[in-house]
Parts: sequence; structure tokens; C-alpha cells
Amino acid sequence: MGAEALRALLARVRYEVLPARATEEKVLAHVPREVVATVTASPVRGLEPTLALTERLTAHGYRVVPHVPARLLRDDTHLKDVTERPRAAGVDDLFGPAGDADPPAGPYEGALPVLRRVTERGGPFTETGITGCPESHPLVHDDLTVQAMWDKRAHAACIVSNLCFDARVLGDWLTRLRRRDVTLPVYVGVAGPVQRARLLAMATKIGVGESGRFLAGHASWFLRFAAPSAGVAGLHLFTFNQVAETERWRRAPLDRLGG
Repeated sequence: MGAEALRALLARVRYEVLPARATEEKVLAHVPREVVATVTASPVRGLEPTLALTERLTAHGYRVVPHVPARLLRDDTHLKDVTERPRAAGVDDLFGPAGDADPPAGPYEGALPVLRRVTERGGPFTETGITGCPESHPLVHDDLTVQAMWDKRAHAACIVSNLCFDARVLGDWLTRLRRRDVTLPVYVGVAGPVQRARLLAMATKIGVGESGRFLAGHASWFLRFAAPSAGVAGLHLFTFNQVAETERWRRAPLDRLGG
């Protein structure tokens, strides 16, 4: 990868964080305001911690993207509340995955009906992101995941991919997307310098599959990674709340490149 391409890729990042007790303090201490923060949601804790942290970080001057999983929404009224609340705080972006809650909290089992409802209400968000699965999902056939993105494309502005450590797999997936005329820009999901055990556990949980085998050389692989030309918008870094370590890891090559 050329220096300019690497610098550009490392500058276009989003940090995914979990809404834990110390997250706000960690972000304020270590994350520059130009880095986008995305806030996850848990089936156990619900959406309140996500929305509360989103509001606080937005008030501190960050661009924040709350995760609003469809399977955590109780009904249409709940959907209205959890989309109007971040908008009132000045949030322009939303990430709308299906989520993992089993059983779902309400009538929504997938993201598409939620995205349609948001669009019907005027599409108040500048950028709505949807999930992409470069690798095989343990519960969903590959063709169905691509079809799902085709179905959602009219209601979304970008795709955020799940974790992937294999540039070939990622490239093949992007090619399949473009062949299906899914032209949305993609944020490539990769992990920051998280502990190996934690990353393996998360990879197993979300169905990353064989990519776990690439962990040993992940840092060097990342620096060699060449962003495909087929509409890669930037990197979506899964920090697992190791925020300081992730920012140091990102800054090291930028500093060497004069970025």
C-alpha cells in the first residue's frame, strides 16, 4: 500500500465502543474529535445505555452513531422514541442492524422493516448504515446476506462489514456486492489491537469463522491491507473498549507518515 493510501485509510475511521461505565472517560481522554464513535447496544441492557452515551458524547463534540438493533425494539412507538431522541441531541447518523436478541423484544425480526419505517417517517438521518457479512454467517446463507443488502439499499447510505481478516475474502465479497448493483460505500470492519482471547471469543460469537486464524499477524496484516477500489469509505474499528490502545495503534503509522 502506498503512503498516501494508508494515510487516507487510517484517517477515515470509526471507533465502535460499548456503553460501559468508563467508556465516556476513555473516549474523552484518547479519541480525537474528528474520529467517529459508534455505540453498540446489548440484548441484556437494552437501548437506554446506548442512547445515553450517544447524547453525552455528542454534547462533547463527537460525531456519534448509535446502534439501534431491530430485535430490541418493542413496537412502533419505541422505534419513534429511540430515533427521535438522538435527533433531538443533534445526531445525524444511525446504524440499523438486525441484532441478536432471541426472542426479539417486539415485532421486528430483521432490519428491513425498521429501515422502511424510518424512511416512511421522512428519513431524518443523514447517513443510515446497514450490516455486511464478508464471511459466511453460521445461520444465514451467503446469497441471502447479499440479497438483504440489495433489499435495504434504498434505505441506507453505507454498509458496515463484520470483522474480516482475509483481504481475499473481503475482495470477493465486494465484487459480489457490485455485481448485484449494491453500490453503497463500505466501512471495512477490523479489530484494533485487542487481546487475542477476547477477540477469539467475539469472533466465535458473531460468526467470523476462519478469520480467527489470521489473528497472530493481525497488526502487520492491517498495515499491508490495501483498501479495494470498489467503494471503500474507511475502516470500522472494533475497539472492544480498548480505546487508548486502538488510538495508539492507529496513530503510530500516521505519525511515521507525517499524518
